[in-house]
Amino acid sequence: MVSVGGDPGPQDVARRLREGMARGVLSFPLTAFHDDGALDADGFRAHVAGRLATAPGALFPACGTGEFFSLDEDEYRTVVSVAVREAAGRVPVVAGTGYGWAQAARFARIAEEAGADALLVLPHYLTEAPQDGLAAQLEHLAARTRLPLVAYQRGQVAYTAGTLRRVARIPNVIGLKDGHSDLDRLQRLTLAAPDGFLFFNGAATAEIQARAYAAVGVPAYSSAVHAFAPEIAGAFFAALRAGDHGTVDELLRGFYVPFVELRDRVPGYAVSLVKAAARLRGHRVGPVRAPLADPAPADLADLKALLTAGLDLVGASL
Repeated sequence: MVSVGGDPGPQDVARRLREGMARGVLSFPLTAFHDDGALDADGFRAHVAGRLATAPGALFPACGTGEFFSLDEDEYRTVVSVAVREAAGRVPVVAGTGYGWAQAARFARIAEEAGADALLVLPHYLTEAPQDGLAAQLEHLAARTRLPLVAYQRGQVAYTAGTLRRVARIPNVIGLKDGHSDLDRLQRLTLAAPDGFLFFNGAATAEIQARAYAAVGVPAYSSAVHAFAPEIAGAFFAALRAGDHGTVDELLRGFYVPFVELRDRVPGYAVSLVKAAARLRGHRVGPVRAPLADPAPADLADLKALLTAGLDLVGASL
């Protein structure tokens, strides 16, 4: 796809993302809700502004960490619009979309109108699908949006090398985010992809596997920790890029590994704990929406102790 009406083309967006990935983590902001569950646009605006102040490589609103699955179309429009206005062109804004291709195209149109730079295509809803169907899902969506697409393989979506070659031929598909952590499969995919195709480490708490991903040619990663502790996320990113394995190991032992162990106690804590940690730091993000649930009191106490210890490792405080 070429640039339309002065909009940047897919390769321009890919270039901006590549440059951003080299200088900072990929930030996935939390969607703020009031206590009654209503969208809190002002709380979200403040949260996004705080993330942008720490110079992430790109901003991914309304994705998994941002509870895309619980937003209606009007709320989605507000979330993406706020993110675009706050970013003001400083970093690429990649909005989430998903479900079947018809519904994904509806969200894509909203993201286009709101000024997003690209879309992260979340796994489709519920059903298993063959490789031809996975490729066709992206082909149908790509034909209905001007925006560049980053495919996300996770859950029931896992591409073979042959399917990736087919997907990469779609003009506005520019990359793949991986959430499976199958490094054998991922290495095959990176070797099958054309030059310039983007890859992202999208494992839950991606820092845990950042070195392993980098070893197969995927150094860029998303950071949920950046949503509540950019000091920790930034220190880890800097140490990793500098080859400072002592600091990397210290942060893994002292914060990331125990955080993952806490996260794994309850399904959905990959989002709920992140939001609770942001609230502990005074961020106005509110509760999660059902079917997620906020952490139990005992887990919240453990989270506070762990967050305090992690911040202390990087010379920061709660």
